[in-house]
Amino acid sequence: MAKGKIKINTPPPSTPTAPQPSTKYSGVKHTIMIMSGKGGVGKSTFSVNLAVSMGKTKNVGIIDADINGPDDPMLLGVSKDKLHVENNKIIPMKTKYGVDVISMAFFLPDDSTAVIWRGALRHKAIQQFLEDATWEGKDYVIIDFPPGTGDEALSVAQMIPEVDGVVIVVTPQDLALLDAKKAINFAEQLHLKVIGIVENMSGFSCPHCGTVTNIFKTGGAEALAKELNIEFLGKIPIYPEIVQHADTGVPAVESSEEVRKIYNEISSRIASLVEK
Repeated sequence: MAKGKIKINTPPPSTPTAPQPSTKYSGVKHTIMIMSGKGGVGKSTFSVNLAVSMGKTKNVGIIDADINGPDDPMLLGVSKDKLHVENNKIIPMKTKYGVDVISMAFFLPDDSTAVIWRGALRHKAIQQFLEDATWEGKDYVIIDFPPGTGDEALSVAQMIPEVDGVVIVVTPQDLALLDAKKAINFAEQLHLKVIGIVENMSGFSCPHCGTVTNIFKTGGAEALAKELNIEFLGKIPIYPEIVQHADTGVPAVESSEEVRKIYNEISSRIASLVEK
């Protein structure tokens, strides 16, 4: 047997079975995809706090596109509520933070139910979140994806070609940055604009002595942004209150002035890049 490189044949994104662009998802000024190359980087926490920060001045909705691990309703304090339908349209759940949300979590019988679906069912769920829910009049719809470059992100990219772009969330260590490059490559192959990169968990400031410990290193995302000529949107340190309040359904931007300031700066930067 001749020696040589093993080649995996991968079809291009625009295969014959690719979904057609949606004509029912309409009336939204800007749509932003929030992605990460790997799990555990705090992407859902970032998505929810970004939405609440933007929601102070704009009409914002959030789609929790993580079918397997739908956490956004819990982070917004509405995980026990039920959706309702009006005129054959799903009404996204309103929260007291000025953000509407739709998520697979609202359709599960309890918090421990596992969603064991193949790609076709995942695509159908995402399609319903986009087309069968009422998003008209939103300034921004933020879509929070599961880690990686799987079915959910591909479905949205193909159904909404006019999406404004992708925000990549990373932590500073090399492994996360390596996987972030894959998410950026995904966006480039599908002709999606990369709005910028956010470095989450960027150092821990001790609340007692003020000493900063770079648990996951620091500065990696900024260096990656410079290397790839992509906008660096900012750093978000580790704050204990982000975890403490998230578990009770209170976004950190509502409970911490320091966190609010950081997110306001990042959300303003994103809005400026998108709207110009």
